[in-house]
Amino acid sequence: MESIFEKFWRLGPAAFVLKAIIAALVAIGLLLAFIFLRRAYRKWYFAKRDARVYELRQRWDALISGEIPYETWRRKPFDRRIVETIALDAFEAAGPDQSARLLKFLRTSGLIEKRIFEARQLKGWRRMRSLVALGRTRAPEGIPALAEGLRDRDLETRMAALRGLGRMACPQAAEEILAWLGEKGLTVPELPLQSALIQCCAERPQLLLPYVQNMNNAQSHLREVLGRVLGEVATPSMGLDLLQFVEDDLDELRAAAARAMSQTQSALAPDVLTDLADDPVWFVRLRAIVSLGKLSDSRVIPPLLRGLTDSNRLVRLRAAEALVGLKTEMVPIFEKVVATRDRYGLHAYLTALENAGMRGKLEAEIHGSIWISEEAMKGLKIVLETATLPAEKPSTDASLPIVTAEPR
Repeated sequence: MESIFEKFWRLGPAAFVLKAIIAALVAIGLLLAFIFLRRAYRKWYFAKRDARVYELRQRWDALISGEIPYETWRRKPFDRRIVETIALDAFEAAGPDQSARLLKFLRTSGLIEKRIFEARQLKGWRRMRSLVALGRTRAPEGIPALAEGLRDRDLETRMAALRGLGRMACPQAAEEILAWLGEKGLTVPELPLQSALIQCCAERPQLLLPYVQNMNNAQSHLREVLGRVLGEVATPSMGLDLLQFVEDDLDELRAAAARAMSQTQSALAPDVLTDLADDPVWFVRLRAIVSLGKLSDSRVIPPLLRGLTDSNRLVRLRAAEALVGLKTEMVPIFEKVVATRDRYGLHAYLTALENAGMRGKLEAEIHGSIWISEEAMKGLKIVLETATLPAEKPSTDASLPIVTAEPR
């Protein structure tokens, strides 16, 4: 009787095809078995975890107060991960008192020290996980370990350390980030760096000034990033310090100075912003116009009217919004807008008026004004109703020019 191997041999080349089919079926079977086993394991694991989370939640107050000895769960990796996750998640919505209580629990239980050790000793994704968890604790003693993570060769590890320091949101973390930037330069993406510095420098924005002042031309890109952060966190007490950047060569720093000047109480702010509103770079003018709109000063009206005739559409819109938002009589402002003889500026002003819901107020002021002649009053009403300057042919649809006019 022939063996199975002899039968395969007699098939000739077809034997190779049959062997390939059998091998494929075996591989598919093994893959399906692995998938089913993995799904069964995950189902069992999550059911076990949910049950354990429920048990720990029922005794949570006793657990974090130390009434339940830490040894009952700390030596079990499964329980320790659950307790740490619950505590860190509670930080996100906790008030000052609860945060202090949770931080004390993490310290006395040794979880923070464990994460500091892992952040310094582990490698790869385990170190990244430890760095992120350490940042979520907001414990100041974790800042040195996070600072060491900034100097790692792996970009993802540096990003994890940067996010952790950003969560600290304290000046000490900002000092570490700035010192690292001074040593290594810009070695991470800009947006995460800006976000971290904004959170950390909010309490002491003066930390940024020496770095922005002392950086050379080779670090101009990093200087721009720090300039944006400075514009976000500047406080009224920094008014005089920001004046040095008004004539800076970097557009971003001039824009940052323009943005920050709106938060100062300096008497020079209107004059400085008026000069910046004539800057050759459009986004510097935009920041200056927005800042002028935040100042309650009659000196801002002329530069805002010039901004209404700007060649950039965004500048015109922000100037119009600023003019509408001024706490003053609207009729004189509207007369000056019409007097500019700029159709695009008029459309921008009327659009801002409609968006603010103040068209009715302007109509009432025009009707009740005693300072303008009957003829001027009639002319202003026609302009308001037709959205057309007096020299132009009125449109049959009053809203059409605002919607269809192409901005310059």
